[in-house]
Amino acid sequence: MLSFIYNILICIAGFLLKIIAIFNNKIRFFVNGRKTVFSDLRKTLGPGDRIIWFHTASLGEFEQGLPVIEKIKTEFPDRKILVTFFSPSGYEIKKGSKAADIITYLPLDTRKNAKKFLDITTPELAVFVKYEFWPNYLSELNKRKINTILISAIFREDQLFFKPYGGFMRRSLQTFRHFFVQDENSGNLLNGIGIDRVTVSGDTRLDRVEEILHRDNTLEFMETFKNGKLCFVAGSTWPEDEELLSEMINNAPEDIKFALAPHNIKPAHNESLLKSIRKKTVLYSEREKHHLQDYDVIIIDTIGILTRIYSYADIAYVGGGMGSTGLHNILEPAVFGIPVIIGKNYSKFKEANELVKLGGVLSVSHKDQLSQVFSQLIEKELHRKETGRINSLYVKKNTGAVIQIVGFLRILL
Repeated sequence: MLSFIYNILICIAGFLLKIIAIFNNKIRFFVNGRKTVFSDLRKTLGPGDRIIWFHTASLGEFEQGLPVIEKIKTEFPDRKILVTFFSPSGYEIKKGSKAADIITYLPLDTRKNAKKFLDITTPELAVFVKYEFWPNYLSELNKRKINTILISAIFREDQLFFKPYGGFMRRSLQTFRHFFVQDENSGNLLNGIGIDRVTVSGDTRLDRVEEILHRDNTLEFMETFKNGKLCFVAGSTWPEDEELLSEMINNAPEDIKFALAPHNIKPAHNESLLKSIRKKTVLYSEREKHHLQDYDVIIIDTIGILTRIYSYADIAYVGGGMGSTGLHNILEPAVFGIPVIIGKNYSKFKEANELVKLGGVLSVSHKDQLSQVFSQLIEKELHRKETGRINSLYVKKNTGAVIQIVGFLRILL
């Protein structure tokens, strides 16, 4: 009965999304991007292709899966890597990535779509990253005896799988050959519903960010802008974050530099941000017209360089936690051994919970608290360095998930 209801709801959702797409740009990408998936796959794939399929919900999950994808691609060059996205925000940013041979949307989870998708792709292995439990795809993979693995998974007690009425979704979990989870609690929850095919391997993102330290993070414009001074970098900020940050910046000492990388880089938003800051401010897009060393604040109105910008930070702020949008990646700045400040809403993020307890990540709830934390970090150099060291040690201590996962996949392939 629940399976029947689920399939009805998926069909209704597909119909409603087409209507919403008329008025909403993001949903328009979601709907239009799926129109040519099957025809594109037929053009791209040949009858002799051996496919390994990775499914990621959005950009964050892609980054989690990437170190595993790269290892598999290196070890098995005769296979083609197929990556699917659920979200337009992930697909639109990564659709041109060279990490995979084919990158596309995952069609909605109807029985017809699942059969058609697997008929065309015929993967010999399916790897789902973190979550995204689509019952029809999982059922069809199981029927075809295609090994399906879940990596970097994290489970919570309030999820449907662990409710008395969650039998329909528990059956979907039973289709996975193995689970690689981030923590002991997730493993215990799975054990509690009779699933023991579990390895507590940690989060592959830690392996991913650790690699950042070994690449060239040089940015000439940041060298010029920072000019040897203390630098505060705020990444992936939302209006709720920026309201606090702009006041802190306006009241900050004169010899500190600020780099702001807002989540929304549209001109109207940047203009509003410029107006809220009283210090001398320049846009990244206009950097060549100015002497950057003469400016106090730079607004990064582009994407793709935030991680390298963090390498110039002495203190970082990561956005998303002050409102309800969801905390962005704190590990990218943490790997550089610097203090990280976040908002008050972080309870669903394992690494944030752990690092707040350890003291490497500092959570603030309001502007006065932010100003107090900021002042302590800039005035007390030893405190700043000890706080940052907690973060770098955390990353080093918790790497190794990729080795365990790839070792298991190697056996299956």
